[in-house]
Amino acid sequence: MIFRSIALFALAALLEIGGAWLIWQGVREHRGYLWIGAGVVALGLYGFVATLQPDANFGRILAAYGGVFVAGSLAWGMVADGYRPDRYDVIGALICLAGVGVIMYAPRG
Repeated sequence: MIFRSIALFALAALLEIGGAWLIWQGVREHRGYLWIGAGVVALGLYGFVATLQPDANFGRILAAYGGVFVAGSLAWGMVADGYRPDRYDVIGALICLAGVGVIMYAPRG
């Protein structure tokens, strides 16, 4: 169950961050409407994937996903744009991922 949840978070991050990046490329880098349209589709798919999480609490899922988004955005920037995070970026991302672990996977009664 935890592995499925983590895989869904990773897929959601790929779709949301990738979709936003495609729109950025289409608008800011003048790559055109095809890039923008692909980004819109990816963002829509992100919204669908988020509903597949095993936990039924919308607020919990989106709050935890926020931490995944932070770390994923830095990783995307490294791969797609050559961004080099500094130690504070890395520390912040690790704190966010620790928060994801607590929010999603802490034992509850």
